[in-house]
Amino acid sequence: MVKYCGSLDSTFGALADPTRRAILSTLMLGQASISELARPHRMSLPAVLKHVRVLEQAGLVSQSKNGRTRFCQLAAEPLKQAEDWISRYRAFWEGTFDALERFLAEQKAKEDQKWPRRNRSRESRSN
Repeated sequence: MVKYCGSLDSTFGALADPTRRAILSTLMLGQASISELARPHRMSLPAVLKHVRVLEQAGLVSQSKNGRTRFCQLAAEPLKQAEDWISRYRAFWEGTFDALERFLAEQKAKEDQKWPRRNRSRESRSN
């Protein structure tokens, strides 16, 4: 039976949206207010706040409040878990591509042996 990791599912779900990925990119530079996060996206503050809540539920962002201003910080642990999961598949695909590369090189070598190239320069032709 396949075992699912809920936190990994919520991480990938949160990362599925390009606006949320852009918000995370901004937060890589340091903490930012909701207003600062909204500015490049031409969105209302409530719309950005919804995106931030999804990121927060996935554990990718934490919020703090200073007066009336909400600040967000990046929480990298869920990204590390996603990277660890992806790295297992990276090893598989790299091995598969290496095997494909060897196979194609062998096929090319066989074709080259079958059909030797002729010298087709004009000097070698006799009229």
